[in-house]
Parts: sequence; structure tokens; C-alpha cells
Amino acid sequence: MTNAAEIKDFANPFDDWRSIGVAIFVALVGYTVMVSVPVLSTALVQKVGFTEEQVGRIWGADLGGLSLGAIITAMLVARMNRRYLVFIGVGLSLVANALCLFFTDYDVVLALRVLAGTGSGIFTAVAVVTLGGTTNPTTAYNLELIGFAFSTALELNYLPQLSMNEIYVFFMTLSGLCAVLVFWIPARPLNKEQLAEQAKHQTVHGNWRVPKVVPLLCLIAVCFTYINIGGYFTYIELAALADGVSQEWSGSVLTWSSFLGIVGCVIAYVCTRFGLFKPLFWSLITMAVMVAMLALGINDMNLAVSLFGFMTLWTFIDVYQSAMVAHMDRSGSLVALLPSVQGFGQFVGPNIAASIVGAGLGYPIMFVISGSMSLVALAIYFGVSLYMNRREPDMELAEANQE
Repeated sequence: MTNAAEIKDFANPFDDWRSIGVAIFVALVGYTVMVSVPVLSTALVQKVGFTEEQVGRIWGADLGGLSLGAIITAMLVARMNRRYLVFIGVGLSLVANALCLFFTDYDVVLALRVLAGTGSGIFTAVAVVTLGGTTNPTTAYNLELIGFAFSTALELNYLPQLSMNEIYVFFMTLSGLCAVLVFWIPARPLNKEQLAEQAKHQTVHGNWRVPKVVPLLCLIAVCFTYINIGGYFTYIELAALADGVSQEWSGSVLTWSSFLGIVGCVIAYVCTRFGLFKPLFWSLITMAVMVAMLALGINDMNLAVSLFGFMTLWTFIDVYQSAMVAHMDRSGSLVALLPSVQGFGQFVGPNIAASIVGAGLGYPIMFVISGSMSLVALAIYFGVSLYMNRREPDMELAEANQE
């Protein structure tokens, strides 16, 4: 049992810069396949000989495993030593990637990528939960997404220079480093008394003790946000080419827009003074506009405006969505589902967009439908905001602050 003296001297272990730094590194390792799919697909075609359809299924299986691994972590993270979970995830990833060095049969590789993705999903979810356990998760997720922008650029440039086996060894090396560094990740969530002390120091105030259905609704909203992201990002270049924009221009805009994620993180940090809901509301509305505006036709100028705005808002929205779930679920069991719902949304979005295009409705309708998914997320968050504003204040926290 925690006594009063221990609480008075309490220092949140999740706020240790080493814990935050390791969690960010582990998360970036877990998302490696997600951000590198274009070059990984090319590598399997050119260096192993798989067909374009096969590589889509292979890396899709990896991302499906990522989602499954996150679900496994969500079921165990509140009651199991989190370092053991990382070891399990790293072990699965190492074994699967090592076997990929020796097997090139399509069915075998497909199964091994599911196993590798599951391992990555387990330790990625632990990393996301660790960042959510900080006193101010908005800042922690901001730092993660800044790192995400740089790691994406490095991997997209570095991986094409490697052979397929060297890529697997690269995955194994990164996973092994996660296991070496895991001892800086806190093994358990905070207890009730520690959570009350933590709440007194967080920058975003309010009564965040909510029924589990509320963060679940937020996770559903995250999924809708990523349905929009997945549909738009999959077809943006093809739609631009169909409207006569040169591939040279669209390619350069895509490349430069990737750095706008850092701008989104900076803006998100500045806007934390306005709470979590208001910045999220305005960013989702703007995101819908940035996507749907292309329904009127695509030219060089509006393509640049749309993509630059979209990439800025992507990271901005991610910071606030992740922080909101983290404030509502300090145990981490639902925060661990963030990678899962993000991956599921990115699976559903391109399929909806493909169905619209395949039905002959055209890219304009696709952009309207895709952008409307942000408004669905907005409607969910607006309902959550109304519920939060009508709740009674957290009396336990108020009494603690008066002591």
C-alpha cells in the first residue's frame, strides 16, 4: 500500500526522459513497415521476384499482424509486466525475420510476415501506452511524431540500397535494440494514488475519469479519421495524373509535403493552451476541406495546397487524438489499441476508395466521401465533448489540490 510520504515525493517514472526516448524509438521501429511499404514492395518484386499482387498481400499481412499484436497487448498490458510483452514481441519478430532469410516461397513468406507483424504490434502498442502514461501525453506524442517524420525520410532513402536479406537483418537489428533498451520502460501502470497525484500536475485539466465506452468512442473516431487518410493518400497521385498534372510535379509535391508533419507537431504544441477539443474540432473541419476541395478538379496549385495542408493536419490531429485517449485511459489497455484502429482505418479507406473508383463514380466523388469521414469523426468528438462538459468535476482531485 502506498503511504502519504511516498505520494508526496512521487515522481512519475513515465516522465523520465529515458523512458520517453526509448518508447519513441520502440514505436518508430514498430511502424517501420507501415512507412516503408512502397520501397519494400518494390524490393520484393525486383529482388525476390514476387508479383505486384503478391507483395500487396505480403505487406498487407504484416500490417494485419501489427493490428493483431496491438489487440493482444491491449488485453494484457494492464496486468502483465510490460517488459515481458516487449520481449515476446521482439522474439516473434526476430524469429519471423530470420526465417525470411531462408524461405522465399510465397505462402511461407506470407505466414511469416503475419508473425513478424504480430510481434511488432505487441511492442509498438507497449511503446504507445508508455507515452500515454506520461503526465502530459500531448507533448510525448508530439515528440514521437517529430521522430516519425525523420525516420520515415531515412528509411525511404536507405532501404532501397539494401538487398532483401539485408532489409530483414535491418529489421532484426532494430528489434534487438528494443529488447536491450526495454529496461527503461516502466513495467507496470501507476496505482490509484499515483494517478491522483499525476492528475494534479497535468497541463490539460478536467474530469477525465470516464466510463470505458467514452474512450472506445474516441477510438472509433480515430478509425474514421484514418479511413479518410487511407483513401486520400492511396489515390492522390493517381487522381492528379488523371486530371493532367505531371508526374514530376506530383512527385515533388509528395516528397516535400512529407516534411510538413514537423510543422503540424510545432503547431500542435503551440495550441495545447486551448485544451484538446477545440484544436481537434477545427483541424478535422480543415482536413475535410483540404480533401474535398479536389472534387472540383486538380491542378498544380490546389494539389500543393491540399497535400501541404493534409500532411500538416495529419500529425496535428494524431497528437490530439492520441492524447485524448491517453487522458481517459491511464491503465493503457485502450491506448494500446491505437495502432490497431489506425491500421484498420488505413485498410478500410483504400478499399472504400477503390470501390468508388471501380464503380465508375470517379475521383471527385471519392474525395467527397473520403473527406466526409473526417466530419464523422468530428461528430463523435463533439458528442464526447458535450458529455465531458456536462459532467460533475472530479471531487477527489479537487480535494487533493486543496490539501
